[in-house]
Amino acid sequence: MPTALSQHEHVRSLRPLHDLWHRGKMATQQTIRVGILNDSAANAATASTDLTGWLRREIDAVRASGRLDAEVEIIQAYGLGLPWGSFEAVERAFDELDRQGVVLIVGPAIGDNALLATPLVDRAKIPTINWAGAERARGDYMFHLQVGSHEDESLLIARQLVAAGARRVAVVFDLSPIGERHLEYLKVEGRIIGLEIAATEGINPLAADAEEAVQRALAGRPEGFVYFGLGLSAPAVARALAASGWSGPRIMNAAGMRGHDPATAAKIDGWIYPDLYSDHNHTLAANLDPAAPVFRSAVGHDIGRLVAEGLARSPDLTRDGVRLGLEQVKWLPAAEGKEGTLLGFGVRDRGALHGRYLVMRQWREGKSVEV
Repeated sequence: MPTALSQHEHVRSLRPLHDLWHRGKMATQQTIRVGILNDSAANAATASTDLTGWLRREIDAVRASGRLDAEVEIIQAYGLGLPWGSFEAVERAFDELDRQGVVLIVGPAIGDNALLATPLVDRAKIPTINWAGAERARGDYMFHLQVGSHEDESLLIARQLVAAGARRVAVVFDLSPIGERHLEYLKVEGRIIGLEIAATEGINPLAADAEEAVQRALAGRPEGFVYFGLGLSAPAVARALAASGWSGPRIMNAAGMRGHDPATAAKIDGWIYPDLYSDHNHTLAANLDPAAPVFRSAVGHDIGRLVAEGLARSPDLTRDGVRLGLEQVKWLPAAEGKEGTLLGFGVRDRGALHGRYLVMRQWREGKSVEV
């Protein structure tokens, strides 16, 4: 019959982990590489965002503190993924970073690509932090900073609609894993809280005209209107709904963050959506980049902090060592979400944000207002 470990046996069982930690901390200075996988651009010339500055700032901070001796080189790889391009382009970018010997990858940022990349990451055993909305894009080596959530957003949207008195709703959604997952979770929560889905209409994620889909959805006589998707088709849906004269509450998923582009904000005026930042988050206020939309400061800070702390806490700066280091990141204040939201991972925890990390906001005359 098995018995509990003696104190001596327990200490001996922990010795390999202690030795691994000790060897890493005593290692001589080296240079390591961190990769950024940009799945929204084909090359540097077409990239609209770059996380390098945020990663560099946080990495330099832990190096200055003496907690990380290694020099860190940040390298970029580009692969225009879904829905504009193909996952094969993302895979080529991933392979490029693998060949260059990175110990950690940041990306993809689009949920469809993150889902497809997860088994690829686990096979290659490269610790990776995707910053998409796909809760399923997690694995042994695939970590996840929730930039939205296909699951959590739908729950909040259902509750927001019921609270507004809209118990019968119509949904127009992208025919994609993102749109379909959102709709699935809206249905689940709706059954629990008494939200009836009167009509659903699927559209192409790149649709520029949604008039017919919106008219069919409105035929269900809804009290509320929902859009789910990546957001590229959101202006077409909003334009068709406005042209119809329908005046009830309208809400979309985190695709509403595209309104931080002023041209899009004008097209989705009046729409409620979950964003990643609160006007009352002190960590965000201390790390704002005045040259960028507020939500980018929130995401940039949190990604940079996870990467820097993961490296600093690694028992050694191999890929497996960095995976262990990321698991040691816990209870850091997040710039995303409500005040008190925390960043961290764990042995079986691959979702970084803990707490009220989604914040309901509404576009009003070009400004995002916390609801």
